Amino acid sequence: MAFENLILEKEDYLAILYINRPKALNALNGDTLFELEAAIKDIKADNNIKVVIVTGVGDKSFVAGADITFMLPLTPAEGRYFSDVGEKVMRQLELLEKPVIAAVNGFALGGGCELAMACDIRLASETAIFAQPETGLGVIPGFGGTQRLARLIGEGRAKELIYTCDVIKADEAYRVGLVNHVYPQDQLMDAAKKMAAKIAKKAPLAVGYSKFTIGKGLQVDIDTGMSIESDMFGMCCATEDKFEGMGAFVEKRKPTFKGK
Repeated sequence: MAFENLILEKEDYLAILYINRPKALNALNGDTLFELEAAIKDIKADNNIKVVIVTGVGDKSFVAGADITFMLPLTPAEGRYFSDVGEKVMRQLELLEKPVIAAVNGFALGGGCELAMACDIRLASETAIFAQPETGLGVIPGFGGTQRLARLIGEGRAKELIYTCDVIKADEAYRVGLVNHVYPQDQLMDAAKKMAAKIAKKAPLAVGYSKFTIGKGLQVDIDTGMSIESDMFGMCCATEDKFEGMGAFVEKRKPTFKGK
């Protein structure tokens, strides 16, 4: 599929998804969300892809939010639909069986912060800036921000950022747990690719099952979560990769995983 607002590159085991609206600082409009949905389906269906990196084109912006000129005329019904679409796409990314790394290369505002939070791991450049500015525009975060931010950094901090629309830089985002690591701008993509390569060497099914188990466990009580964990551990024991991984350990060699 040809995209107008995205670039999807595939390099062996790695898919790199660029938000490509630099004149709008990569802001998300309706067309971009639908293209994101199509790209996620493409990546999901490609068995060669083991890890995904999401980033923005250019060195100024990851995603500078949802497109305000697009949102300004929305009626209540249209606003509800736009939020539903955005939440659906972010959730599809979050539930993708393959690990997703956000390489936040600049502004991550509103929908951009929400996109980053839908990824599994967030790496930021030293120039990255994060905010949920929606209440200053008369709305609330509509792509999952009210839910994911509190889960990532705690209820009190999330409420403060959403109520005040305060902007935080990369070092503060790291301090509160919003991002995993911070790098100089010119080292960000190399660091993301290095992490992707490390993940790709592990058993793909086990990584995917881990993602599923963590996600489900965060939505239930700990006893139910541990039951899910036991179920998924049992499923791992049915895979060829389990025998390969443990066999390689016993035989003191590097494993060759097939994702089976």
